[in-house]
Amino acid sequence: MSNLIPVNALRRHVAPFHDRLAQAAATVLDSGHFVVGAQLMSFEQGFQGYCRVDACVGVANGTDALELGLKAVGTEPGCQVAVVANAAMYSTTAVLACGAKPVFVDVEPNLGTMDPDALARALDSRVGIKAVIATHLYGRLAKIEQIVDLCRARGIAVIEDCAQAHGAERPDGRRAGSFGDAGCFSFYPTKNLGALGDGGAVVTSNPAVAERVRQLRQYGWTTKYTNALPGGRNSRLDEIQAAFLNVFLPHLDDWNDRRRAIANRYSAGITNPRIRVPPPSGKEYVAHLFVVRCAEREALASHLSALGVQTDIHYPTPDYRQPCHRGRFEAVELPVTEQEARTVLSLPCFPELTDTEVERVIDACNRF
Repeated sequence: MSNLIPVNALRRHVAPFHDRLAQAAATVLDSGHFVVGAQLMSFEQGFQGYCRVDACVGVANGTDALELGLKAVGTEPGCQVAVVANAAMYSTTAVLACGAKPVFVDVEPNLGTMDPDALARALDSRVGIKAVIATHLYGRLAKIEQIVDLCRARGIAVIEDCAQAHGAERPDGRRAGSFGDAGCFSFYPTKNLGALGDGGAVVTSNPAVAERVRQLRQYGWTTKYTNALPGGRNSRLDEIQAAFLNVFLPHLDDWNDRRRAIANRYSAGITNPRIRVPPPSGKEYVAHLFVVRCAEREALASHLSALGVQTDIHYPTPDYRQPCHRGRFEAVELPVTEQEARTVLSLPCFPELTDTEVERVIDACNRF
């Protein structure tokens, strides 16, 4: 369908930067330095300033960022780590890669972020939880201050999963990644700040955590060819992707403003009582995804498709129900998580979406 409104459109996103990206790539090629060079150092400095933290360490992808962040705060095999189960296995994968055990915590209705009350119950009823991963889902800050307070009182580390929340901030200016012991980012191309391939970073204001991540991303070296830290891996943000991110970073706030404007227009304009929309939001929400809830999700998706509106489901299967676990978590029951999995539907939301397309999506939803 030639007039299809896509969920995302990366060609639209990168097209205005074609010449600048080509020049950035040429700069790297001419330098002869392709890993851990000037481009990476420039990006790390720029992104730590953007996140308002003291350090940034570039790694190969967002899942590696979570794994290395967990290891840097002391997560070891056999530890328990509290996570949500509605975010496509990324945090759970990182926990398992550490040899640790996920403890699944329910989320808040219509938001999808970790429920602090559910977390408090988990922390009070279990011995051995050493860390919590708080996911800022769909671009919305979790109730991170409450989560941090719960954990600080118990000596538990907090890792922020910021893969969908680049630039989300509180009124006092604190941004995603600056609340916990470490913040972990993905720069997958569809993210609010995306590269042209995989990439990730860990940000922190704890110098010991930053140093451990730097060592762990390069085999666990303390000096060259001395592998002193267990759990190290080869996980570095390469010079080409860092160069592309240096081109994109100055535009991130403008892109977030446009995403938020689209999301708030949806929230105001979609009035169909069969579709639940998130409330209008401020800077705590950077609209990585605009997710509605509908009890008749399949019918709504079919209706929108017929009208030229593409949709997606983020995410259809709770982590503890994934086939790879083969019944390992059969006893887990999280009612809100399971309700979310049955009802969530993502509408088109990206900076280059036109006002006309936004109105078409609203009209299509209201005609359901």
